[in-house]
Amino acid sequence: MKRPTIIDIAREVGVSKAAVSYALNGRGGVSARTRERILEVAAELGWRASSAARALSSDRAACVGIVLARSPEVLHTEPFFMQMVAGLERTLSEHGVSLQLALATDTATELATYQRWWAERRVDGVVVTDLRVSDPRPQLLRELGTPTVFFGTAEPMPGSSVLRVNENDVARAALAHLVELGHQRIGHVQGPRDLQHTVRREQALRAAARDFDVVISRAAGGYTEEGGVRATRRLLAARDRPTAIVYDNDVMAVAVVAGADDLGIGVPADLSVLAWDDSMLCRVVRPAVTAFAHGVAQDAATAARMLLELVETGAAEDGELSSRHLVPRASTAAR
Repeated sequence: MKRPTIIDIAREVGVSKAAVSYALNGRGGVSARTRERILEVAAELGWRASSAARALSSDRAACVGIVLARSPEVLHTEPFFMQMVAGLERTLSEHGVSLQLALATDTATELATYQRWWAERRVDGVVVTDLRVSDPRPQLLRELGTPTVFFGTAEPMPGSSVLRVNENDVARAALAHLVELGHQRIGHVQGPRDLQHTVRREQALRAAARDFDVVISRAAGGYTEEGGVRATRRLLAARDRPTAIVYDNDVMAVAVVAGADDLGIGVPADLSVLAWDDSMLCRVVRPAVTAFAHGVAQDAATAARMLLELVETGAAEDGELSSRHLVPRASTAAR
């Protein structure tokens, strides 16, 4: 049975996490009546203070961190990260916790950032996203003892909590949509090859392609506008060029739709376009891009709550990212 946490008590009483912390630790800041109600609910739920959390409570930073390991050109165009930061910030601020944000363009800088944050007690924990194929971050964070939530991974992380993702259902839904429209030659413009989710998506699409008996051709796009267009040119230059392409993010898909004239194609007359991520960009370009909608800010809020619980109690149950659902738009059409 899951051990009750301060967050559970705050939800039950209808007060902030900070108010519960004040009451349970005998500090000022709450009325006598509220303190009595908090203590009553804590007893009803069977709450017990974590010895590790108690030892650290006087040394808390009231801050958690996230390092965005993407190039500046990707960050300034990709809506995903702004939605993620908004979801984290909104939830953390409700509990009196701030968000420390850093950018890193290489692994060494990112690792040094975690080490500095923890050594200087700048953060109480971190959210980690974009796990890599050979990723040194999990081991470092375990060695440091930093409470960590891994956002969007398929594997458990001993000593940490994860928000799991399922790429298989999305891959099958994407191909089912395109096959139903009559497409048999389908391209896949991928994100960076060193990211775990790029590999998982390739594997998921390959498995789905076998089931649907379609041909998948691939090219690396790197998540940027220019990379998406270059990868599309390579796929369209093939003798058996695809009639539809799945793009690993919204930016690459939208760049191809916006630059269709320069590519010498019509969308969707010559090429159907589908994006793994939905955003405002997909909705405002013409034709609007068929894409998978999902709650990025909602998922980030879940990650924030998990991390707060991990910091407070030393344990938090793993979770699932919100499911994606396909939103058909004008960029995909019958072959």
